[in-house]
Amino acid sequence: MIVELLSGHSVGWLAGLVVALLATGIIAGLLAGLLGVGGGIVVVPVLYHLFTLLGVDESVKMHVAVGTSLATIIPASIMSSRAHARKGNLDVSLLRTWGPALLVGVLIGIAISGYLRGTTLTAIFAVVALLVAANMAFRSKGLALTDDLPPTPFKQIIGTLVGGFSTLMGIGGGTLSVPLLTAFGYPIHRAVGTAAAIGMVISLPGAIGFLINGLGVPNRPPMSLGYINLAGLALIVPMTMMMAPIGARIAHAVNANRLRQVFAFFLFLTSLRMLYGLL
Repeated sequence: MIVELLSGHSVGWLAGLVVALLATGIIAGLLAGLLGVGGGIVVVPVLYHLFTLLGVDESVKMHVAVGTSLATIIPASIMSSRAHARKGNLDVSLLRTWGPALLVGVLIGIAISGYLRGTTLTAIFAVVALLVAANMAFRSKGLALTDDLPPTPFKQIIGTLVGGFSTLMGIGGGTLSVPLLTAFGYPIHRAVGTAAAIGMVISLPGAIGFLINGLGVPNRPPMSLGYINLAGLALIVPMTMMMAPIGARIAHAVNANRLRQVFAFFLFLTSLRMLYGLL
């Protein structure tokens, strides 16, 4: 099995893949700790660019980046949601009413991803990331549109969209759900805590779906099961968990708003680079 997975790749190429995955975990962990963002919004673009440098086939590199990202989110979302629940920052009632809609969105995203070309998946990530970057850079802190979430069925429609787009982008949902919840009057800590549990609802079925969709697909990187790179799981998750606390400590010594603007600029450039690569 291992020989089959590694066949056709030189030792140097495999060493480059290992270094790339370690670097992905380090960068994702630091930025997650510094900025409080979900790892997926970092892991996907970094993996995309690293896979490009390593010459991974265009038809599968974005699928593998998204699938691997979803898989790496699972342990982090479980640990984070438990910690937030202990502090009372997890809205269980919202999860009960929003959970089915999120899951429907995930299933729709999984079904669609199996038919999308890598370029289309890249375009979806790039466009939504541009919107996220704009929100991070220009939205006033504490600005709320209303004092509560909209009533049924609009709340369920929003949940379905969050689940679907998060799955297609390889993110845990916090990147989309935290701005939405705070825009509807949720306190930021409660929004972040609930988003951690939302990440678990999205990432687990999402990762399973990408695993199944990628079985037997040619030209995937070595050590991949479906669209999930097993080396990515083994190397990204420990580095992310190790570096996130370091990033959090650094965050206390620097200007948080300036850091958020820098990350928004990183997302903006990444999105433009992805879109340019599609032309």
